[in-house]
Order: sequence, then C-alpha cells, then structure tokens
Amino acid sequence: MAPPLVLDIDGTLTRPDDSIDPVFFELLPQWEAPIVVATGKSFPYPVALCHFMTIEQNVIAENGGVVLARDEIATNGDGDAARQVAEEYVEAGYDLGWGKSNLTNRWRETEIAIARDQPREPLEEIAAKYDQEVIDTGYAYHVKSPGMEKGAGLKSVAKLLDRDPSEFVAIGDSVNDVSTFEVAGESYAVANADEKARAAADVVLDESYSDGTLSVLAELRE
Repeated sequence: MAPPLVLDIDGTLTRPDDSIDPVFFELLPQWEAPIVVATGKSFPYPVALCHFMTIEQNVIAENGGVVLARDEIATNGDGDAARQVAEEYVEAGYDLGWGKSNLTNRWRETEIAIARDQPREPLEEIAAKYDQEVIDTGYAYHVKSPGMEKGAGLKSVAKLLDRDPSEFVAIGDSVNDVSTFEVAGESYAVANADEKARAAADVVLDESYSDGTLSVLAELRE
C-alpha cells in the first residue's frame, strides 16, 4: 500500500520554470494515503493548491507556522515580532524586495519573507533583537521564531490524522525541509536540493525538481 506523503512545493513539485508539474494534478488525487503539502509559502498558497488538485487539505505552511488537517488549524510562532523586524528593516533604508503589492507577505500570519537580493547581515542583526531567526530557503530569507519548523508541523498534522510521523515519506529540496526529513520515516532530496537537505536525506535522487519527486512516487506505488 502507498505510504502517506509530505511534499514540499517549490523545487519539489515544480519544474525549473517554477510551474507546478501538471502530472501531479492527475497522480496525487489517486494516491491511497494522506498527502501533506509542506511549504515556506503563506497559508493560502498550499490550501489553494490542495483545492485545485482535489486532494484533502492537509497543510504545513510558513515553515510550520500554520498547519491544517481535518478542518483543524493551529498557528505557531510570533508573527508580531517578525513584522516588527520587517518594519525596522525598512526604516533602516532596506527593502523587502517584493514591490508595492508585496503579495509574498500579504497573507502571512507567523513570519515574514524578504527577497534574497536584499542585504542579509542587517536583517539578522535586527531579527536577533526580537528573538527571531533568519533562514535562507533558496527562494527567500524567512524571519521566524526559533523552533518553528516544518518537522514540528508534521508532528502536529500526523497527530490530527491519527498517524505516526514515521509512516510518512518526505520529499524536499531546501534547508527548511531538514526538520521534516528528521521526523519522517523515509526522506528524499531531489538533485537540485541544497547541501543541508542533501546531507539530511536518506536518499539523494539523480533527477531534479518534479522529475525527482515523480521517480520516487513511481517506486512507492510498485
């Protein structure tokens, strides 16, 4: 029987051009076990993805800051502190990097994301004043509460699903997937993964992006 899955989005369900591989829209609704979508993106993104894939809305968003399973939502992390960091960063003359609309942060509840072309050192200095940390996911700098991780989110979601976290197979590509790999029973890093994700995974795949993820799912279904 197919195992439950915890799947990152960017770099894992996507192709090199950042689009979701359309194969997943046919494959995942047919999966015979729970699927958890785990991402650093704000909460509405994975919820919408689950909706349009017609799979159950099991979600870990904002690097574990918000989780959803069986119609239960839990929020972790100090969103106010992260927003204060962002405000002080801008007041110091820097930019969040997302333009006037700032859609990247518009719906965030527990953290703030800053574009990677902005200076990191002053961001870390300001974050430390508010007991926040900065992680680089390869897509953005995330200002978040220490201990707020996808792995902790997986434990919460697994409990709501009456599953043991060790039953899950995790696939990801970034440092924010390391905690998920440590909690899941089996873990895979796609070939485009960063060094920390590669070191933490049980298996580093030969294939990159969605091709890597699809290769794992094909094996798991055999």
